[in-house]
Amino acid sequence: MATSSSPSPVLDVTVRVGCSLVYEVTGSAMLLLNLQPCRNRNHEVVFQALSLGDNLPAEQFSDSHGNQVSRVQLRPGSNFFRHDAIVRVSSRPDNHDLVDRAPQAAVALPPAVLRYAMPSRYCDSDKLANFAWEKFGTVEHGWARVQAISRWIHDNLEYRYMSGRPDLSAWDVLQRGYGVCRDFAHLAIALNRCFNVPARYVTGHLPDIGWPDPEGHMDFHAYAEVYLGGEWFTTDARFHAPRIGRIKVACGQDAVDGAFSTIFGGATLSYFQVWAYQVARGTVGVGDPLDLTRRLDNQWTVRTDPTG
Repeated sequence: MATSSSPSPVLDVTVRVGCSLVYEVTGSAMLLLNLQPCRNRNHEVVFQALSLGDNLPAEQFSDSHGNQVSRVQLRPGSNFFRHDAIVRVSSRPDNHDLVDRAPQAAVALPPAVLRYAMPSRYCDSDKLANFAWEKFGTVEHGWARVQAISRWIHDNLEYRYMSGRPDLSAWDVLQRGYGVCRDFAHLAIALNRCFNVPARYVTGHLPDIGWPDPEGHMDFHAYAEVYLGGEWFTTDARFHAPRIGRIKVACGQDAVDGAFSTIFGGATLSYFQVWAYQVARGTVGVGDPLDLTRRLDNQWTVRTDPTG
């Protein structure tokens, strides 16, 4: 997989991220969990802990997209899972190094990224080609068109919290006219693929650093990355604004590859809690009780860790 040629950013903000999950099992069931932040130049995991129930049989593996997956055999009754991590991120926003350049799409794509230019289960770009060319065909190919697609989705698709459905493709979302971050990401990916721009689905944490959220939602977030000029760049039609502190967990062709959990058998998610908030460096540890009085984000001001 191609890597960025840009210098690594200074990681000067500390964030606590994690989740707590409970699955109720009535028979035999197996679970794939995709919860741990991936290796990424834009963040560094300082400490993390992953608890997989009460000594449940489990194995770790890396899938074809490089995601770190836990395969867990569940037991009848309640199965408890918890991931908690202290992560350092940059106070610079998404794509901050694009100020002086506008990356263009490559004609000769590396073999590893070819699959991200093809239609997939939820990103059915083959159904959207006519629409894409009518709306964006006259826009300059490359980053300008990526931005135009993001802006159009942001302005024309209504965000409705808790409206997500697992059976909707990008085409379905376009017809429906509203959705959650997963739907925004799928439509952005599919439209970019219509122009042979590789685009992949990304899940992770997005704290509210420099971005007040009156509703206080903390949830896993889905967005997209596009491959231009030999690098992957973030595009997030849900917000269509540079954000700070993304912590990438998984990626793939669509939500099938990026799901935080995949159930095989008779299991139901009965409890779900996610946290992602900025803390002062050295004041919070993995496993500490959640204490939002220590939260430093959820405001326009960006506070960085002291140097030294």
